[in-house]
Amino acid sequence: MMSKMQYGSDYMKIPAYSMESGNTTEVLPDLSTYTNKIVNLHMVGTPDDGDFVLVDAGLPDSSDEIIKAVEDRFGEGARPKAIILTHGHFDHVGSIIELIETWDVPVYAHKLELPYLTGQEPYPEPDPTVEGGMMAKTAAMFPREPIDLGNNVEPLPADGTVPHMPEFEWIHTPGHTQGHVSLYRASDRTLIVGDAFVTVQQDSLYKTMVQKKEIQGPPVYYTTDWEAARASVEKLQSIEPETAVFGHGKALEGEELREDLEKLADNFDEIAVPSHGKYVDDDK
Repeated sequence: MMSKMQYGSDYMKIPAYSMESGNTTEVLPDLSTYTNKIVNLHMVGTPDDGDFVLVDAGLPDSSDEIIKAVEDRFGEGARPKAIILTHGHFDHVGSIIELIETWDVPVYAHKLELPYLTGQEPYPEPDPTVEGGMMAKTAAMFPREPIDLGNNVEPLPADGTVPHMPEFEWIHTPGHTQGHVSLYRASDRTLIVGDAFVTVQQDSLYKTMVQKKEIQGPPVYYTTDWEAARASVEKLQSIEPETAVFGHGKALEGEELREDLEKLADNFDEIAVPSHGKYVDDDK
């Protein structure tokens, strides 16, 4: 039986858009990305058999368009076997309650994210003082109160498997949040990164809008542990992925992906870490 669920008291629509908003891109036959304004959700599974999983749950007040994107790909009345969360920031869980109520499916996240998903703890405050553009400067307005999914969210299995995604494993990639995970399929080296690194400068309103593709570290105004973030990028670079999709920005593949990721790992301080900010100074 579903327990009562509620969003944080500060959850609201965010007036930010990108030119990719509303588009679904097939990256692989069994991996497609739907862009919900400024954030990506991923559908893992082929339309032929209708057996699929949704990764992340978009922005607040977006459930209708997310459901439409799912049904456009998998057919009317389609519903995923589960929702897997890379982490619990508002732009990745913003419509999850409506999706759970519509589909009645289980939700999984890393055990370290559960306090933020069961109403126990708010996330650390975003840092609007961090070096960056307009998105960073308005970050103080972003929701940070925990949502409460009650018993509708479960920890990912400790053995690294991902429920209903038999070929994938989850990799703990903290830094952006404590319990951030990325999902990896070794058979074809496919990586669902989440926000461990992204391909758009997410603190820049203009670059977010036009989705200019450039590899970046995790979104600066929300990342609280830069040493862990660096280690997570190095961990992901070491597996040499062939295809990667992200929480923000366009997919990367092949040599371009590996070269860009190596460049990010080798030059993490210059590319990813802002020159100042509350969480940067904490790490020094």
